[in-house]
Amino acid sequence: MILIADSGSTKTDWRHIKRDGSIIQYKTEGLNPYYQSEEKIASILKDSLIPQVNSAVDEIYFYGAGCSSENNRKVLTSSLAKLFPKAQIEINHDLLGAARSLCGSQSGIVCILGTGSNSCLYDGQDIIDNIPSLGFILGDEGSGAWLGKKLLNEYFSKSMPELAKGKLEASFQLTREDVLAKVYQDQMPSRYLAAYSKFIFENINDPYFYGIVKQGFELFYKKTVMNYINFEVNTVHFTGSVAYHYSNILRKVAADLNIHVKNIVETPIAGLTLFHQNSIRKNENN
Repeated sequence: MILIADSGSTKTDWRHIKRDGSIIQYKTEGLNPYYQSEEKIASILKDSLIPQVNSAVDEIYFYGAGCSSENNRKVLTSSLAKLFPKAQIEINHDLLGAARSLCGSQSGIVCILGTGSNSCLYDGQDIIDNIPSLGFILGDEGSGAWLGKKLLNEYFSKSMPELAKGKLEASFQLTREDVLAKVYQDQMPSRYLAAYSKFIFENINDPYFYGIVKQGFELFYKKTVMNYINFEVNTVHFTGSVAYHYSNILRKVAADLNIHVKNIVETPIAGLTLFHQNSIRKNENN
């Protein structure tokens, strides 16, 4: 009946609400029209989503990274329409999905910290302000991609302490040529950079690696959250793998900056499913 998707650059979570009210879960790789062509997205959907969907789909609500522009939304719409020609399709930015999931009908500042980073001010119905994400090259402070970029920069610039350098070299065989090829030539460079976040997390008790994460979160708060009007009185909510796994550091940095953090969830898909279930009930009662 209804297919809901929350997509970042790394993975896509799907929920299928069937006519009997049951819910089926699917996963595919991330779909981001900034980095992938319409043909590539359609191919991923055909190969990894379609084999999992075994009943009719009447409506699709897709919330995705890279879906803020009309052209990018058209890419997703066209890709999905090829596979679900009878479905009504609605494409939204992942920020709106995060806001609907975390805040419902309440206002707040909503943030995404995963492979990339983004934020918005939500009034309980619409996004009313957004400090735009500039991607992993110009921005994305605090994100997995930023953490990976910072780590590699310090390694190759010989700014990394010897103990931390030894840990990194024990886990990865890094050459300047390989890293530059993956960052500047591969299709999904932010995904590559964000993969280093797992290494940082595994070594978070080392003050050096802790300091990298702390610095990233301080920059994120100062460049985004603290530039929203009345940020001191608004509750701040987070979703994303980086926010979830480093939640203790995220809350500590927020407290130091007089920022009130409320919800931190790894993925917004559960809240989005509830949001659309409530919409179904409202329509049935009208």
